[in-house]
Amino acid sequence: MKKIFIDGKAGTTGLRIYERLSQREDIEIILLSDEERKDAAARKKALNGCDIAFLCLPDDAAREAIAMIENEAVTVIDTSTAHRTLDGWCYGFPELSDELDVKLKSAKRIAVPGCHASGFIALVKPLIDNGFIDENELLTCHSITGYSGGGKKMIADYESEERDRLLDAPRQYAITQQHKHLKEMQAITGLKNAPVFCPIVSDFYSGMTVTVPLFASQLKGGKTAADIKKLYAEKYNTEIVSYCESVDNGGFISAASLKMKDSMKITVAGNEERILLVALYDNLGKGASGAAIECMNIALGEEKTRALDI
Repeated sequence: MKKIFIDGKAGTTGLRIYERLSQREDIEIILLSDEERKDAAARKKALNGCDIAFLCLPDDAAREAIAMIENEAVTVIDTSTAHRTLDGWCYGFPELSDELDVKLKSAKRIAVPGCHASGFIALVKPLIDNGFIDENELLTCHSITGYSGGGKKMIADYESEERDRLLDAPRQYAITQQHKHLKEMQAITGLKNAPVFCPIVSDFYSGMTVTVPLFASQLKGGKTAADIKKLYAEKYNTEIVSYCESVDNGGFISAASLKMKDSMKITVAGNEERILLVALYDNLGKGASGAAIECMNIALGEEKTRALDI
């Protein structure tokens, strides 16, 4: 029986990981009391006494946790931003390439992709890898997310009976173009320039839609929207990530379509001149806890979909 420790279990991502794994009979979850969670010695013991450690922590706390681990046998799955672009860490998105899928099976340090970054990278990386667009291309990305992505404080703000009326409407943020996912979005895709990124949080708990618009003139070698569809259909054909001809309902795409699911749907909309690349998923599913559990399943040699809600 494998021992699992979730450092940061009380957070939104940690709690969803715990809820899924607590139903499995092949796993023993190491639990700490509220007092022990604040005790460095107790955390260190748990981090070194498990087979797999999930880090569901702020960046600095995640780095602190890594420094505590002395047991080389421990596999770390980090959901923070701290290690996603560092050497020695394996990026936890196996659908991106067969090579990455293989690496995850033996990796001891796994970085779970960011929620916004997951959709952008899924859409853009295949285009660069296959020569559809140039690595120097200047791109834009729009992303709409549920408020759970902001953590406990934002959830409390939105669910308060006396909440600010400004929360009734969608809110654009990261307007200084300094969002923490940008570094990852650029590094993993291979882009030479970070995209103009426009994330929006809205009044629903969870779900996400990420859109990358393209002009046909940005495509190389006479490639078309039909070619992109064919590329995505060949690449994304698993239960977890799949290409769909359409994800809209009467011309509308709801960011909450895959709420509480751990899968991702990829589609191409627009027309031959102006193309919309769209990724639809749950910010807490394939954008966080679902991706983390998928990585754990791979590390344990289990079916990727085990304990996931597809």
